[in-house]
Amino acid sequence: MAWRDSRKNRSRLFLFISAIIFGIAAIVAIYSFGYNVKKDVDNQAATLIGADLSITSNKPVDASMLQTLNTLGDRRSQERSFASMIYFPKGNGTRLVQVRALQGEFPYYGSLETTPITAGTDFKNGKKALVDQTLMLQFNAQVGDSIKVGSVTFLIAGTLNKAPGQTGISAGIAPIVYIPLQYLTETGLMQKGSRISYNYYYKYDHDVNVTKLIKGLEPKLEKANLNYDTIDTRKENTGRSFADLTKFLSLVGFIALLLGCVGVASAIHIYIREKIASIAIMRCLGVRSTQAFLIYLIQIISIGLIGSIIGAALGSLIQYLLPLVFKDFLPITVTTDLSWMAIGQGVLLGVIISVLFALLPLIAIRNISPLNTLRMSYESVNLLRDPLRWLVYVLIVGFIVVFSYFQLDSWPASIAFTIGIFIAFLILTLIAKLLMWLAKLLISNSWSYLWRQGFANLYRPNNQTIILMVSIGLSTAFICTLFFIQSMLVRQVSVSATTNTANMILFDIQPTQKQPLAGLTTQYHLPVIQQVPVVTTRINTINGKNAAQVKKDTTIQVSPHVFANEYRVTYRDTLTPTEKVIDGEWQGKAKDGAEVPVSIEDRFAKRNHLKIGDHIEFNVQGSPVKTLVTSIRTVNWNKMQTNFLVVFPAGVLEDAPQFYAMLTHVPSKEVSAKYQQAVVKQYPNVSLIDLGQVLSILDELLDKLGDIIKFMSGFSIITGIVVLIASVRISKYQRIQESVLLRTMGASRRQILVISALEYLFLGALSALTGTLIAFAGSWLLAKFSFDIPFSADVLPAGGIFLAITLLTITIGLLNSRGILNKPPLEILRGDV
Repeated sequence: MAWRDSRKNRSRLFLFISAIIFGIAAIVAIYSFGYNVKKDVDNQAATLIGADLSITSNKPVDASMLQTLNTLGDRRSQERSFASMIYFPKGNGTRLVQVRALQGEFPYYGSLETTPITAGTDFKNGKKALVDQTLMLQFNAQVGDSIKVGSVTFLIAGTLNKAPGQTGISAGIAPIVYIPLQYLTETGLMQKGSRISYNYYYKYDHDVNVTKLIKGLEPKLEKANLNYDTIDTRKENTGRSFADLTKFLSLVGFIALLLGCVGVASAIHIYIREKIASIAIMRCLGVRSTQAFLIYLIQIISIGLIGSIIGAALGSLIQYLLPLVFKDFLPITVTTDLSWMAIGQGVLLGVIISVLFALLPLIAIRNISPLNTLRMSYESVNLLRDPLRWLVYVLIVGFIVVFSYFQLDSWPASIAFTIGIFIAFLILTLIAKLLMWLAKLLISNSWSYLWRQGFANLYRPNNQTIILMVSIGLSTAFICTLFFIQSMLVRQVSVSATTNTANMILFDIQPTQKQPLAGLTTQYHLPVIQQVPVVTTRINTINGKNAAQVKKDTTIQVSPHVFANEYRVTYRDTLTPTEKVIDGEWQGKAKDGAEVPVSIEDRFAKRNHLKIGDHIEFNVQGSPVKTLVTSIRTVNWNKMQTNFLVVFPAGVLEDAPQFYAMLTHVPSKEVSAKYQQAVVKQYPNVSLIDLGQVLSILDELLDKLGDIIKFMSGFSIITGIVVLIASVRISKYQRIQESVLLRTMGASRRQILVISALEYLFLGALSALTGTLIAFAGSWLLAKFSFDIPFSADVLPAGGIFLAITLLTITIGLLNSRGILNKPPLEILRGDV
């Protein structure tokens, strides 16, 4: 009976279920991508680290520990990495880069991919350098040209295309320049206060359990504040990072699937309404209510299975695009093998979710009686009192909670995600109902008949307003929010770059260079806005407990990592405009004989469970300084300002080894370029950050992130469009009788066309408007509470999306009407009614 009944309606049934195809495709593509990444991380972990073992320190290793390190490995390499300015003599260009001074055969796995190929090893012989390809393109440099790093000029031996563990994003933000380690001292860049990373790489030529070996050395390494990385730890950490990415992307795909399910529920609801007469007749012939229910359930399961298989096949094809989309964020080469596990999960998920959402209208079949053959009143059945309906609601909510739990590994997070989805759907539904109420309220008898008819279709029976609001509105909100946030972040940096506030910061200034550099700045008619002393410190103890004691005592909430880091602190007697005390009292001067009062940043305090009254002993270049936390302050990190986690009062650190940071304002790119050239030539150890350059990097990063978000949101958008097409096509069957009646009464083709166009104009416009309004609200909340920046929305992208959605809705609606307009009314009645 299910087979027979579906003969006339198979195309419509498939249209109902087609809404989930792209959601299933997204899930299968993401799952396949995740499985392939996990496999490739396992296979390529060695090339990510480039050695069997790496040990890293942010300070010089003492002699006794260095002897221990020299006993490791059969082959050894060393590297010093730090940020520094480089100078291109050929074009007078300067740029802040990541300098890596390398000695030895590193990398032992993989290679430094260069052009020419031999440059990856040849540069170590003599004063030669490898320069990242982004820098070569930016400064129009060629192999054979030279660059100046500090006081030493190096010949460019080759272009660096890729280094172990490097991604396209990291290359764009912090391009790498390799030089031989033996010339590092000559550069003059190893100054006091310079942040230098000391890296040691080891390769074993025989089988060694490196994990077991390093576990035995772990106490010594911790005591010396050394970090280590092995192939196993890199495999675990990288795999965990990509697993988190895959889970996040799965939630994005799941949202697209939920959109499709809304379309399924709405379409099946209309389908069952049309089947009331057939079901009532079957009931008169002796078919039980459960049998009638099973007939249509079989149809939904069958079509759901077909739609899921098509979606899984499409997802298997889409997964070939994901490595291209994420290439700038991936440090590995991702394969695109077919994953039967992902396909099976996608098909099973599609069937379950299509049946779950179709059950809402299907269970109403049980309440259709033989009496409905005479009294076609579907609305007389009060579904709200049906306990099975509420059971289905519980099953749907439970399914969403459980699915999101497997992605987030947290019940609170999965419940929060479910509540967020519910609120989003609820807001869209309420706005849709509000707009329908306003449409009904605004209709006036003074309007022309065509306008009244088209406008009334928004709230008359069988309207599609709510389903379109939910599906198209959510997709529109998603993509508009992306555009708003991206434009606000870029505009915030742009405003800072064009005002008279600081837009360039110079750091690593030695005390003897402070006054001469200020004089050079004045020569270029630039203001010296601020000169800030910076002191490098570590934390010895917190409330009398050191790192080892904190690690052993699980009742102490302080993280052991707080002791391993170096901290750049400053001292002053006043707060800056970007700081505000939120707890305790600011003390700008130290008192003799008392613990030194310090102020700590709010988020730093929360992360490490620090509070007012805590005692912290700092190690200032070997000298212990006992302090007392007297205030906690917020810091506006979005401003171009020297901000610090810890601020000391005046009268304590003045004699400590220190360097300075200086802020100035450059009025144009030309002045910036000339000033940077002069600074790099005279003070090669000083590094500069130009806000204009930061803006271009930020813009590039946001563009790449935006491309990924647009790609992922594309699944929601396509699903929304499919739901739109399905909903509008369904409305064809709902409006046939009305259109035929109008034609029979003498309405012209033009009048029916105008009525249809007006209805779909309002539907498309209201759907897109709803999504845009939610995007405005969401962007305002993100700007205020997440990014702490002024809200300003770029309306052009939103306007483009609004017009596109509206035009698409009108086009589909008019195509529906074409069949009615081109045939005689009697032929349509015989064929469709």
